[in-house]
Amino acid sequence: MIVEIILLVLAIPAGFLIAWMARDELAEGRKWFRAMVIASLTLAILFWILGFVYISLTLIFITIVSFISLIKSRDKIWTKKRL
Repeated sequence: MIVEIILLVLAIPAGFLIAWMARDELAEGRKWFRAMVIASLTLAILFWILGFVYISLTLIFITIVSFISLIKSRDKIWTKKRL
């Protein structure tokens, strides 16, 4: 169980890295990030209830990464155009 927690914590820097690498696409993809957060969180709860823990942990990882991208898409300093 500790390995799964460590991997979920690693979703935070992965989310910031992906958001940083795709800064110019964050504003256009805001509605898709919101949809990914809702869908993956809903499916994670469903798969957790059904007993597929490994699938739900993967979906929680996707939820964390998408949520960080959603938050960073509203940050005006973060989404400035690159030169």
